[in-house]
Amino acid sequence: MSEAALSFERFQTAGRGIRGFLAWWGAGLASWLPPRWRQLLGTSADRMLLQVEADGIRLRRQVAGELQDLATLPLPASRGRQDDPLANVLLGNAAELPRWLLLPAASGLRRTLQLPGAARERLREVLGFEIERQTPFAAKDVVYDGRVLHVRDDGQLQVELVVVPRTRFDAANDALAGLSTWLAGVDLADADGRPLGINLLPVVQRHARANPWRWWNLLLVLVFMSGLTLGLAQILANRRDAAQQLQADVGARSAQARTVAQQRQRLVDAVEGGIYLQQQRNARPSVVEVLDELARRLPDGTYLEKTGIEGSQLTVVGLSNQAAALVGKLEGARQWHAPALSGVLQPDLRTRSDRFTLVAQLNDASATEGQTHAAR
Repeated sequence: MSEAALSFERFQTAGRGIRGFLAWWGAGLASWLPPRWRQLLGTSADRMLLQVEADGIRLRRQVAGELQDLATLPLPASRGRQDDPLANVLLGNAAELPRWLLLPAASGLRRTLQLPGAARERLREVLGFEIERQTPFAAKDVVYDGRVLHVRDDGQLQVELVVVPRTRFDAANDALAGLSTWLAGVDLADADGRPLGINLLPVVQRHARANPWRWWNLLLVLVFMSGLTLGLAQILANRRDAAQQLQADVGARSAQARTVAQQRQRLVDAVEGGIYLQQQRNARPSVVEVLDELARRLPDGTYLEKTGIEGSQLTVVGLSNQAAALVGKLEGARQWHAPALSGVLQPDLRTRSDRFTLVAQLNDASATEGQTHAAR
């Protein structure tokens, strides 16, 4: 079976969760690496299997799910000797793969169970409570492990419980003498002699190989975290600079907007003032029209000293030998109305005339134009 097939089988048994997908994906990527690299990175499923038989210990190598027979070596002569052929295999350069003891199928008992999906996270602990109900052994008298066979559509798990009596387990370990301390695990063979893929060896007794990439990994993690920190700090600094620049731009635009608003207000005020003055100018007759009409109506012998217009009031000061008749002569003009003498007449002996002050109210120019058009 290929590495990709094995990883896909792991994905199926791990369920449809993100953990199962990541395990399958990681195994798929690792399958593209050379075998030496997979062993160093700890992602390879290859291992060295040891089977205790009557004539010695059979060595088999499991590579990509396939079993390869290597040799059959005699049992260690005594405990603690490191010069046996088996010791050379377990401790020498040929032992780059993790070493596993493979027990025969008759050594253990297998039971198939159905458990809820929530039991996957604590499968071994849950199976520990099922030993005495599913097997004739007490939990303290066996070593056990389990594996997920299938995940049903309803989320239920089909699980296999594997137990081996402790007496048989200890006997197989004793056959290896002191070399059993170098075992990474203990598996059980199925009816065809293939390993089930479980580990009956307690966690505290498993031999952990030194990871040559450990310090490199720590260094890479440190470099990565340093780079990530510097990158985040640079991003934060860039965002801070961008915010300050944006704030400065907003301040400059605000000042420009206020200047434009003030200029616009001044322009509006100037236009409205011009319109107002034009309306005021159009609301009364022009000075030329007033003077022309005065010249037409004032009789001979009348001299003007001062003519003034304040608001809508016309004031005329002068000398006339017909001062008393001026009011009547000025009535009926379209430029003004209500002419009247202001104050008393003052005789002027030098000219033999009377000094007068005459006032009148100027008419609205629009009304005057309307009367003119109506008269025509």
